[in-house]
Amino acid sequence: MAYGRAAVRYAKSIIQLSIEQDVLDLVKADMDLIRSTCAESKDLVLLLESPIVKADKKLAVLNAVFGSKLSALTNSFIKILTDKGRESLIDDISIAFEDQYLAHKNVLRTVIKSVDGLNDDFKYRVTELVKTAYDKDVEIIEEKDPSLIGGFVLTIGDKQVDASISRKLAELEKEFSKNTYMKDY
Repeated sequence: MAYGRAAVRYAKSIIQLSIEQDVLDLVKADMDLIRSTCAESKDLVLLLESPIVKADKKLAVLNAVFGSKLSALTNSFIKILTDKGRESLIDDISIAFEDQYLAHKNVLRTVIKSVDGLNDDFKYRVTELVKTAYDKDVEIIEEKDPSLIGGFVLTIGDKQVDASISRKLAELEKEFSKNTYMKDY
């Protein structure tokens, strides 16, 4: 995901605090709520990023939106962020928190893109293969992409295996575009 170092640092700090206070799963649910709310409401994200709106107004909006839905630790964390003028990072922090949480739980996120979804046998085989290779639990995320024509694209962390028909066709097109024929008069 694309987020800055500040978001990673804040995510690490809230993870550490939630572990110390034994409320990690509660804070995880809070961060999921924040992430989904920000994804649904671009107006909220724009408001938080606006330099014109004062921090106390932003905090009032956040309290109105989330109110009693968040834990005490998360509410305190949001208050600290707004006091420091870092409320624009709340969405990025919630995304970075997810990655930190998965790392803490020793879970590796794996994305598989295919044309029309995967069958259970294929998912199971990929899960077992990744578990064996990385010695971590696996979270598989399926994405549909009709432009692949067939096959799949497997992304594990920063590694990618592209076994799609569209990639193979592109390679063939590139190979045929080279004119290796030499006239022999």
